[in-house]
Amino acid sequence: MRKHGILIIAGLMASTAAPAFADTVQREWGDYDVKLGTTPSRSMAAGLVQPATTDTVHGGFDLTHDSGFYAGQWSPSMGLNALHSLEVDSYVGFKHPFDNRVGYEVGVIHYSFPDLDGSDSHEVYAGLKMLGTRFGAAFNNSTAQRDSTLFADLGGLPLLHLDMTMKVTTHQLTTPFAVDNGDEVRGYNDWSVQLSRSLMGVDLAFVYSDSNLARPDCAAYSGHNPDCEGVFTLKAQRSFF
Repeated sequence: MRKHGILIIAGLMASTAAPAFADTVQREWGDYDVKLGTTPSRSMAAGLVQPATTDTVHGGFDLTHDSGFYAGQWSPSMGLNALHSLEVDSYVGFKHPFDNRVGYEVGVIHYSFPDLDGSDSHEVYAGLKMLGTRFGAAFNNSTAQRDSTLFADLGGLPLLHLDMTMKVTTHQLTTPFAVDNGDEVRGYNDWSVQLSRSLMGVDLAFVYSDSNLARPDCAAYSGHNPDCEGVFTLKAQRSFF
């Protein structure tokens, strides 16, 4: 029997008009736009691929040409925390808008772990924007597994005033995972659906995520969702400044 849980997250955000220390420093260098900072300056494939932060010390740079070509490096962990190893993510891609309503993007990102043998992986991705909707696709190949992900941001739903995004991923394990009941897990799928809107200055998001694994097989799960089994999440966030 599958278990469905409910998770509620409330967040408060505050910012000032002129912070003492900027998270990102941006400069123009000829035809190039250069960004240095401790906040990821780019999301890729219509927001599907997003650099993460896993340590107290992180940072990187991003270089963009007027033609749409871009490259950069991001380190979510400098390896100064005993719980996290050094990670360096290097990416290169091309992003071109046909106009304000249509555009595309393609690229590749390499995840490097210099302190861990056999842990490097790479991911190819693509994004498409059409008439207020965004679509993204990514394929990640690592030693342990191969992940194929599709993402869709459908924008506002008619009459409901809700924004809807969906994501589904297929995970194929390189080596079957043996569970306690004697079964083997060779692969699985997970997915999530999010409905969001702003209400009286509060950004609300309702998320449902799940996978096709039953409870005994959840020991093999290492997907994108917070839990292997079905979970409802309600998020509320408000900015006061």
